[in-house]
Amino acid sequence: MEKRFMQLLIVSALSLLSLNVWGLTIYKCKSQLGGFRYQRSPCEANAEVVTSWAAPDKKPEPPPEPKAENKSKIEFIIKQNNNGAYLIAGSINDKALTFIIDTGASFVSLPSSFAHEAGIYCQESVDMKMQTANGAVESCQTTIKKLNFGPFYMNDVSAIIVENLSQPLLGMNVLQQLKMAQDRGEMRLSTRD
Repeated sequence: MEKRFMQLLIVSALSLLSLNVWGLTIYKCKSQLGGFRYQRSPCEANAEVVTSWAAPDKKPEPPPEPKAENKSKIEFIIKQNNNGAYLIAGSINDKALTFIIDTGASFVSLPSSFAHEAGIYCQESVDMKMQTANGAVESCQTTIKKLNFGPFYMNDVSAIIVENLSQPLLGMNVLQQLKMAQDRGEMRLSTRD
């Protein structure tokens, strides 16, 4: 009996759906007793509207094509040198140099001789002493207009000019903007998603 009732319900629903092709609106109503009924008129006030559908007047428009973004992920692999350091070629204000990647340096740090050759000078008259592995050194703050290393480019980067520094250091203020992984003598730098 129950199987016969389900078959009748399915046939009724399908026949009502076929009416949809002719532009009719079909309502699926739920009565207070929990039964469902398909009908052409809106559900009564004491019944809950479960769903309703109508035949479309015209063919639906396809969804708009997603806009392609030119932001593709960039990944760069650096091999560790014989001393265990990671060196990367770059430039500051279009003046070529080689950075040591230094996760212990808070900021990009430049030797004063190189900074002056690249046209970079202290921005404030406040000189400061920095603690390094070799002791306290004189330094001052500055901003690098154009910084490039490997395939990465940045503008207006905070930096420090350090007296008696022998090699430019690529510090964490830049490195934290990238994903960084080190494994088996290689460091991978990549853009974040």
